[in-house]
Amino acid sequence: MEQYALDQLKTIATVSPTCKRLEITRCERLERWAESLERSPRPFLKTLHETEYQPISDRLALRDDGTPISVAFADPILRAAGMENDSYGEAKRFFELSDEQLHDLVCFCHFGERVSAAVVARRLRKMAGTQPSGFFAQLRAFFG
Repeated sequence: MEQYALDQLKTIATVSPTCKRLEITRCERLERWAESLERSPRPFLKTLHETEYQPISDRLALRDDGTPISVAFADPILRAAGMENDSYGEAKRFFELSDEQLHDLVCFCHFGERVSAAVVARRLRKMAGTQPSGFFAQLRAFFG
């Protein structure tokens, strides 16, 4: 299945919204992203290279298939809530993250070429102030 940003679709088709934008809090958005990562069929995802060294315009446009950000964009709830594409800049805006926070989630310098989806999910929950409860959830978080 091909995915397109809303701006891309508008160049090839008439797009009219059929429903009102889903209103969810920042914490709910981060938690939903973490859940999407946990459901991802890919246990390891691509990272983005040297986000901290990119000029701001280039950094905001960074994207790649198979990244933690593309997993978020593939989630229909997050798109219904207003996520418009899978770029670094859109993730920063939509999830209300600082460059430092997003860098800690998706940058090559922290993880190498690939990052565990479970690791990113744990970091997102920490940023959101939510942690899965229960013995097995804690055990999974410890060893994941």
